[in-house]
Amino acid sequence: MLFVLGRSVISWRSIGGLCRATGTMAEALAKIPDVEIDPDGTFKYILLRVKVKDGDAQKYVVRGTKSAEYHNHIFEKVNPALEALGMECKCLGGGKIEHNKEDRKIRVFGESTAFGKADHSVSVEKLKTVFSDYEEKPEDRSSIYARTKRFIPVFGKSQPLTSYNQHISAGRDSWDDHLRILKIITQMFLPHIGLSELEEECFSMILPKVVTMFNRMMKEIMNQVGELSSQNTELCAFLRNILQAMMQVIDALSLCVRHAGSFEDGPCLDAIRSLPTCILKVLRETFQHCKDSEMVYCGRLSLVADLLQGLFKEAYSLQKGLLEVLDRISLDSSASDEEVSDIVTVIHSLLDICSIISNLDIALHANTWKFLIKQSLKYQSLVEEHLHHGDIIKSLSDNLLASFHNSVDMAEQIRQAGLQEAVQSPEYKLFQKTAKMCRFFANSLVHYIKEFKYFLTKKSSCFHQLYLQIISKFPPSLCAPSLPTALAGELNASALVPMDAFLLQLLPLRPFAEVVLQPDIWLSPEHELPHLLLLVNILGQLLSQPEEVMQLWYPGNQFPEDTPRLPLYEAIFIGFRRCYTERKVPVLLPGVMLKGQAQADVTLHQHICVQLCASVAVLPPVYFPVLERCLVDAVLQADTPTALLAADVWCFTARYGTAELCLHHVLLLAQMVKACSTESYQLFHLGLLLKRMVFLMTPSHQLEFVAEFPPSNVENLPVWHHVLLRALSQDVRRRVETEIIGLMQRVLMEWQDGGYKLGQVDKVNTALGSVLAALRGQSPPEEPCLLSAVRMTTQLWSRMSPSQLQTHPVLQHTLTLLLSATTVVVKSIKLETISQALLCLEAVVSQKCPDHLLLAALEFLSSLGKIFFPPDSQSQIRPRLSSLFGVLLADKSWLLHQHALEAFSYFAENTNHEEVISQSLCVEETKTRVVNYLSKTMNSQEDVGSRLQRLKQEKSVIEQHNEKLESKKSGSDKQAADAEAITDSEPSPKRARQETSAEEEYDRHIRAAQSSLKALQALVQSENNPTASPPSWLEAKLQELLTLITEITSVRHTT
Repeated sequence: MLFVLGRSVISWRSIGGLCRATGTMAEALAKIPDVEIDPDGTFKYILLRVKVKDGDAQKYVVRGTKSAEYHNHIFEKVNPALEALGMECKCLGGGKIEHNKEDRKIRVFGESTAFGKADHSVSVEKLKTVFSDYEEKPEDRSSIYARTKRFIPVFGKSQPLTSYNQHISAGRDSWDDHLRILKIITQMFLPHIGLSELEEECFSMILPKVVTMFNRMMKEIMNQVGELSSQNTELCAFLRNILQAMMQVIDALSLCVRHAGSFEDGPCLDAIRSLPTCILKVLRETFQHCKDSEMVYCGRLSLVADLLQGLFKEAYSLQKGLLEVLDRISLDSSASDEEVSDIVTVIHSLLDICSIISNLDIALHANTWKFLIKQSLKYQSLVEEHLHHGDIIKSLSDNLLASFHNSVDMAEQIRQAGLQEAVQSPEYKLFQKTAKMCRFFANSLVHYIKEFKYFLTKKSSCFHQLYLQIISKFPPSLCAPSLPTALAGELNASALVPMDAFLLQLLPLRPFAEVVLQPDIWLSPEHELPHLLLLVNILGQLLSQPEEVMQLWYPGNQFPEDTPRLPLYEAIFIGFRRCYTERKVPVLLPGVMLKGQAQADVTLHQHICVQLCASVAVLPPVYFPVLERCLVDAVLQADTPTALLAADVWCFTARYGTAELCLHHVLLLAQMVKACSTESYQLFHLGLLLKRMVFLMTPSHQLEFVAEFPPSNVENLPVWHHVLLRALSQDVRRRVETEIIGLMQRVLMEWQDGGYKLGQVDKVNTALGSVLAALRGQSPPEEPCLLSAVRMTTQLWSRMSPSQLQTHPVLQHTLTLLLSATTVVVKSIKLETISQALLCLEAVVSQKCPDHLLLAALEFLSSLGKIFFPPDSQSQIRPRLSSLFGVLLADKSWLLHQHALEAFSYFAENTNHEEVISQSLCVEETKTRVVNYLSKTMNSQEDVGSRLQRLKQEKSVIEQHNEKLESKKSGSDKQAADAEAITDSEPSPKRARQETSAEEEYDRHIRAAQSSLKALQALVQSENNPTASPPSWLEAKLQELLTLITEITSVRHTT
């Protein structure tokens, strides 16, 4: 509104005198001038409400001056003066006043960024009271339009300056010209344009030029900043002027945004098409300049720091307003291609801004991402085929990892500084903010994947790596930091918990399955355990998935043209095999909660075994053939711990299934054992599994097993080498014993009848191996079996010739079996047979012979400690014993030396012939080693880091060895030499056993008793089967326990 005015301005300096002349505060309030503005020009003003403190009297006043750069500068000057008079002052808003004294006109318009828009009608009424002789002359919209529209074509046109001197002399005037025109357009012309005309009449014409002008300002700064210094005041003032001009540009753009958002009905995108695009370009340049300010201004940042801070705040406010306007826009399925393209451009521009502001302001960063995700989902059906999903996912993932690693680093710093209990410390609060951002990005990523998963298949490898990188920073990973419980809990909630939902969204994606299950996947050492835990996590979630998802993971690829994909069970066994270091440390994971028992940490083997068995229990029958193939492959590979894991799962499968299934598996294993023609790791693993499986068979099925593989046939004996007779029922065991002993007797008779030819020794060895298995399979052996074994071993010892043993390997195998069998029945063996055995040992020990023979010899020698030799035979036996022990204790192989120490220690603890001990230790070095072993001398302790490094080196050695076994190739001479070196290398000495204190022993037994009693109590009180009462003998057993407890408590120790 325009006025015709004509009175001079009242001076503020007269207020003090007026106040002192009044007698009351109300009178003082009345004497305060209603208006105080500059006599001419365009300037900022504010509308104030002035109130008497602790009173009701109040009034409105207007204050404005050209000297104020911002509205708050006026308030900061006026407020203290009014408070000194006993008044309370509140700013109700602001704007601008154009005062033309010569024409006697005043125009009130605009608004304040800090205080908002004042009620100009109130301000006008106040101005009328002071300038009452001005004639009011309203001006209609058409006259304003005509007067200001002429500035639009010329806005943005300027002549380039060619030299630095021109910039200093004319730069400020050039920017002022542009800004003056921009202000005229945004302050005078823009408020009178309707929504339907905004784009065509204004935005499309001026906003691209605003962007051009802003970019020229930014380029000007970059061109001149290199010469900036505190001494160069002219350049400093010039650059500050440009920054101030940039702030005014942003202020003008804020007016455009506020006007676009001032309409009651939300604006349509066509009406403001140029607005978001141009503003986002300005915002991007502004935030980038603020981000790079330290590098751009180097050590001279302090000269412009205040303006940069103001520039950032103005840009922050501008973006907030723009996003509010965009949020009010709605597009439906009938939206045009141009509108869809505009929305896509906005989303991508915001993505670009997000990459810039990530380290500038946490709140701004989070709010920008929230809006980006919201708009992507709001217009999902329109934009999903046009969005750069890969860039969005990469940015989200990078931000998640950055915030997560920052949180971990902060948590470590807090722990090192001992601030984990100081929850109000700045460091702890910053950690919480960073962890909150981590949780925000994790949840945002999950949400985005959920809605756009089928557009993200190419990012499957990135998703896999993201999961591994996060999981690797949590226990039980070896590279996980040690953090206090509270900090670890917050990190778990921020990153680890969302990973389950993250994985759940990825399970239906075939490319993700192909990445995770690829046969020759390469992983860094720190990611091998996380990958295994990922596979186990997938296994646990598959049960709740539809059939097509199960088909994707359980069986692997089923057609040659498919991308190679391992079955999930096979991938788990391979992953477990790779975690050698973690198995040896060992790492611990939470165990299963059992009723009546506290949850405890378990080894990696036990954790994986429990998860696999739980999966088998609910596995759909259609996938059992896949499971069986995977179990067979795992048992037949070279890594023994992995084969044992597969054996555990196989035994659970056989026990959980039907008895017929168990019989089927045992028959299958027996056929495989029988098919192994030579000693190998496959035979060893199959034999271990067969031993365990026989225990699970019913007596009737055991009879079927014996009928299928009768021990009376020599070709079946390799099977019975791996069966423990105590696993059989009594009737079956006696039948097997009888058949094995009978076969051994027939074989010996045939050997004897054939003239003890070497060609028949292999058959003898096979039969003898079965006898040995029968002896070891029951403790103690039954009398008939024992007597037959003693008789046959005595007969075989009589045929052992020391001279032939040195030249015939087949006889060395016979000697090994004889030594082992004699160890079992040593108390029943005659002294002449023992003397013959020692004589044979002397012949072979002096020569290079297989390690397994020497190990059997040590086992035999240690068993002689239980035998008392009569005086008449001591002269023959004791020297040989001493000589053999001396040679074996001095062996350079670390493996044999360790077994020799154990065997000698056992012999020394049980023997009555102490002379053998002293005579065996003639060599001082050997004596020292034995004394150190017997006295449990402590070896030097490894620190955690050294042990971990050693285990990592061992891992490569073990892997090379296993690969060599599986390749079945001899390799080059160099490989053979390396293998020999590996075999002879001695590992770190074993740590001596720590003696536990008596108190620890008491505590351990009490805990075990408490745990058992609680489990019994839970069983008695169980509600699952209320009809089943406790057995009748339970009460009597409990009374026995009470009696035992009474006896224990009545014991008194005397010192």
